[in-house]
Amino acid sequence: MFNAIEIDRTHLTIMGVKFADLKTLEGTANALGSNMFEGFIPTPKGIEIIRDYVSGKISLNEMIAFANEKAYV
Repeated sequence: MFNAIEIDRTHLTIMGVKFADLKTLEGTANALGSNMFEGFIPTPKGIEIIRDYVSGKISLNEMIAFANEKAYV
């Protein structure tokens, strides 16, 4: 089953999470879509983590640590 998420390209937000630019928003939206096909249910915290990874704010190892800790819930 597919659940839609709120993406606002005008205000640069996904589920209320703010983005600095459209490129980062679209990269995060693409990553979310891929993960949702695998069963991931996005939360605002999960979107923040993916956004920070896509923008280079956190490393792959940090993102993996967040996933292992289930910090995205």
